[in-house]
Amino acid sequence: MASMVTNPVTNANSDRTKRKKKKSMIMEDNHQSHARWKSEAQQQIYSSKLLQALSQVSPNTPSSSAPRGGRAVREAADRALAVAAKGRTRWSRAILTSRLKLKFRKQKRQRGAAVAAVTGSSRSKKPRFSVSKLKSKSLPAVQRKVKVLGRLVPGCRKQPLPIILEEATDYIAALEMQVRAMTTLAELLSGSGAASSGSALPPQSPPPSQ
Repeated sequence: MASMVTNPVTNANSDRTKRKKKKSMIMEDNHQSHARWKSEAQQQIYSSKLLQALSQVSPNTPSSSAPRGGRAVREAADRALAVAAKGRTRWSRAILTSRLKLKFRKQKRQRGAAVAAVTGSSRSKKPRFSVSKLKSKSLPAVQRKVKVLGRLVPGCRKQPLPIILEEATDYIAALEMQVRAMTTLAELLSGSGAASSGSALPPQSPPPSQ
């Protein structure tokens, strides 16, 4: 009977030990994730995915649903970055699902416009009174900055501060790697373009001897 009685102090210590181990494992995974973006191998993986994504961006075939120009290149680069992250972070999952959300919203607006055209009813939208804007003005400076940071990092708009800081650290490291990879690709493409234009010039004949 005495062996079945559990000690609450022992249980509390074991729970605390488990929480510490879990927290240390999460911190170690985050450190490895941040260090991964600084490796040359990860940059090469992202560069190959970026080239594959950019090859699917066709400026000669414009579509009503597809973005154009620099926006298409930026979205392709961000999607390649999210794919390189393998969906392990909130920001990468938010980037991968953002295109689907925009597509569903557009379809919903089109259905609403079609129903309004059939029924002939058009509701005038009244200006809504935003309580969140008033709350954001009354927030302390630190909370306002945290809110702005949560808007800048994809998928972190309504997350607590520890998650925002963790995601922002990984997102910034990924963006730095993205800049390095795109700079290297731009230098390679500009160099190959200059070499091809130089080889296309006709050879100059020597001046006639007098």
